[in-house]
Amino acid sequence: MSYIKAGQDANGADVKLHYTDQGTGNPIVLIHGWPATYEMWEYQLAELPKHGNRVVAYTRRGFGNSSKTWDGNDYDTFADDLNAVLTELDLQNVTLVGFSMGGGEVARYMSKYNGARVSKVAFVSAVTPFLLQTEGNPDGAPKENFDKMVEGIRKDRFDFLATFGKQFFGVGTISHPVSQPTLDWMQSICQLASPRATEQCVYAFAATDFRQDLATIKVPTLVIHGSDDQTVPAKVSGERMTQFVPHAQYVEYSGAPHGLFVTEKDRLNRDLQAFVSGTTVEGTADRY
Repeated sequence: MSYIKAGQDANGADVKLHYTDQGTGNPIVLIHGWPATYEMWEYQLAELPKHGNRVVAYTRRGFGNSSKTWDGNDYDTFADDLNAVLTELDLQNVTLVGFSMGGGEVARYMSKYNGARVSKVAFVSAVTPFLLQTEGNPDGAPKENFDKMVEGIRKDRFDFLATFGKQFFGVGTISHPVSQPTLDWMQSICQLASPRATEQCVYAFAATDFRQDLATIKVPTLVIHGSDDQTVPAKVSGERMTQFVPHAQYVEYSGAPHGLFVTEKDRLNRDLQAFVSGTTVEGTADRY
């Protein structure tokens, strides 16, 4: 396994991030969602390097085969970890692609590090701009929603993950966009996360306000979201992004669930490749 050192934990032990590095060319860095690992990008890692891209994907601390730190499950630390990846591999002209929780890393990194080394950013089913309902963010989700998630994790994390996985991919009584083996695969990689990180990251992605971070983004920006996303609904996330990144292009996948990196893998791969290469991504821009 390959690892990148990202500082030390509170006890002085090295924090190691598990990663993969495929292909050659201008780099694309894929940042996974909660509570998965970089392996969730299987279909992107298999396709994007075929088109002259160097594709790097890593697993955030607390998840998968990366170090399980007790603290540091916050977006300032995650942005520092992303910086460690870009610095250690000396990546330049990077396209950052953040899925779900990973969109927060993109936003915070661009703000905290002034977009160093980055030429483009893409937000896929992302938690940005701000999920939590507050007086200043009335369109967000109530805190009780996230409290119930943490309650489910504490009661039976494995049962929670099984139920969450079905919602994640839009599986219902009639709808079966993915197979049972795919659900089993997703659960298996999510189970590798530490219970501590699984729980703390719920509040990290729910309660972190990325609106000011997004305002600092000046590079070309693509936002992709599924219209039937029941995990991070488009109306509180993707549809609002151009309010804070006015030059962003918003592309909505009709009927797609949260886990569109699998259910819409071919379209997502085409759109990411078009975006990276500077060709047209079909979709609606400037949606408010």
